[in-house]
Amino acid sequence: MIRKSTDMPREVRERMRGGEGSVSIRHIFKQDEFTAPVRLCAQLTLPPGAGIGPHTHATEDEVYVILRGAGILDDGNTQMRVAVGDAVLTGNGESHAILNDGEEPLELMAFIACYPERKS
Repeated sequence: MIRKSTDMPREVRERMRGGEGSVSIRHIFKQDEFTAPVRLCAQLTLPPGAGIGPHTHATEDEVYVILRGAGILDDGNTQMRVAVGDAVLTGNGESHAILNDGEEPLELMAFIACYPERKS
């Protein structure tokens, strides 16, 4: 499947996960377009001062790849500066939050893969 950028749905979320400001989301592919258990495949843009608040990924893994700008990633234990080319993996009950503390937009790709359901 090929999708042109102009055909990707966009939305804005205010105070995403309790974070500051507005986050713009461009959905590359929607959840129901995947055969595998995927919940999110999107490009997120956080303007200066905006962030995504702390949240846990208990039954899924989330990957961030920083495309533009820089910010502070909080993994619940430490805070670290992330910048272009850096990647973050969060899952297995871990949490994270990210804040754009810079002067230009922070853009990242976000991909959430869900764990397979266990059969008893």
